[in-house]
Amino acid sequence: MLPHEIAASYDQIAERWIQDDFPQENGIVQHKRAIAFLREKRRALDIGCGSSGRLIELMLGNGFDVEGVDVSSRMLELAKQRHPHVIFHHADICSWQFPKKYDFISAWDSIWHLPKQEQEPVLKKILENLTPGGVLIFTSGGLDEPAEKVDAAMGPQMYYSVLGIPNTLKLISEAGCICRHLEYDQYPEMHVYFIVQRKKE
Repeated sequence: MLPHEIAASYDQIAERWIQDDFPQENGIVQHKRAIAFLREKRRALDIGCGSSGRLIELMLGNGFDVEGVDVSSRMLELAKQRHPHVIFHHADICSWQFPKKYDFISAWDSIWHLPKQEQEPVLKKILENLTPGGVLIFTSGGLDEPAEKVDAAMGPQMYYSVLGIPNTLKLISEAGCICRHLEYDQYPEMHVYFIVQRKKE
């Protein structure tokens, strides 16, 4: 599936993340752990920001000037209602040009939807747009090898792809960054999150 097809799938279910039964604490502890590695808390970016605003709220509460980017127009419509003063970008992260560098970037449950051939160039691009000492938190499937799949677990069809943990760690190191934390936070589900910090110049 291509990014515009993923966007269409998320357009159909964008309200799910703002309903009362969605766990608003999802990812919060992990983000707090990532933010603790930072000395500078100026600019933050939420990639695949979605509609709930819970991560944006956490970033704002930590004093960041926050922006969000998402490929789903319906997700962004709902996000803007919750945070009308935040800058949002309607864009495909594969082709989007970062307007600046960021001290903190979150890609929580988002970039694993990219086409497999885009995983490496997009992750490199994200890492390159961290400030020195900046931190990225992102999720992936906890597999050893590159893989892709399509399922309909959320209703509409969704596509997922991963580089595999060894390839991801190699890319992080080659990009001048350090993996500070890697955790299977929902084991036995293959849900992994990485905390990565760009080396200081």
